[in-house]
Amino acid sequence: MLRLPRKTLYALDAVLDVAYNARPDPVQSKDITARQNIPPRYLEQAMQQLVRAGILKGVRGPRGGYTLARERRRISVADIVSVISIDDEADDAGSDLGLEVVRPLWSEIQLEIMERLSQITLEDLCRRAENAGVEKAGARTRDFTI
Repeated sequence: MLRLPRKTLYALDAVLDVAYNARPDPVQSKDITARQNIPPRYLEQAMQQLVRAGILKGVRGPRGGYTLARERRRISVADIVSVISIDDEADDAGSDLGLEVVRPLWSEIQLEIMERLSQITLEDLCRRAENAGVEKAGARTRDFTI
């Protein structure tokens, strides 16, 4: 089974959290960590990479945190994956079969996956979350019981 590295999944969860829970104030790291169960050491490293890549904006101060640097409809899943997965590139060591057959095959598959991920935006994922009934941060359910 093809699996994304944990670091990449955490980054996707975190950026989606920022997009989904957008409100006037930036989304704080501690809130993302609590909601998504992401270890702080993974989160801060990923968030800084995403800020440098222009996907997120970091806001300083006591009420600081993160906001999207662009509209949700202008950020694809591939944008996030490509920023975080840069560190996961394989080296060029290996057998002739691996270098001449397996690695090129893997590269083709990765290109196909990235093409598909580039068609999925944060807007699409937020819509999926809403359709699944995922509660937004700060949303309170009202009890109309008398």
